[in-house]
Amino acid sequence: MNHKLVDCRGLACPHPVINTKKALEEAGVDTVTTIVDNDVARQNVVLFAKNAGYQVNEQPKEGFYHLTITRIGAQATANQTNESAAPTPAAVTPTVGPVYFITTNALGQGSPDLGQVLMKSLFTTLVAMDPPPAALLFLNTGVFLTCAGTPVQEQLEKLHTHGTAVLSCGTCLEYYGIKEKLLLGDISNMFEINNWLNKPHKAITIA
Repeated sequence: MNHKLVDCRGLACPHPVINTKKALEEAGVDTVTTIVDNDVARQNVVLFAKNAGYQVNEQPKEGFYHLTITRIGAQATANQTNESAAPTPAAVTPTVGPVYFITTNALGQGSPDLGQVLMKSLFTTLVAMDPPPAALLFLNTGVFLTCAGTPVQEQLEKLHTHGTAVLSCGTCLEYYGIKEKLLLGDISNMFEINNWLNKPHKAITIA
């Protein structure tokens, strides 16, 4: 079994995922151990690997995370070869709904209070869509909408239940110190978010 070590200490999102993916795609490589130095990178690499059909063994060593990723049979090989990105569980459900790229927690310019009211109104409208959005991608202050205290919790829960992928930027959650307050959906990274924006869905930016 051919093994490769990928040292991603000190690298910001999305480099740990990209470097891990490149190593797994190398001919003859069956196992990759990726070393990362923060929990967001750990979660991003683990999510990518598991969604791509690999087995992941996590082991903390000397303050770092060692993630050993092992190929599982021919099916995992086929998945890695044919898919340029690992989909989230919701992404494997066929849908023609749009993708919303949400970079703020208040809609429009002017009063922040009014902006939050308008944002809640928008999410109420999204719940009524048929089909529902394929994905909601949250960046910058948009990640506050997926965390404790969000005014759109009820609407997000309904959308998530109906198959909408809810992805929050891990770097953004970490920057604002609210990663532990995430209520629902997955912590994601720019690699995965960019893959969603390049899928054949209509992309709508809320900024």
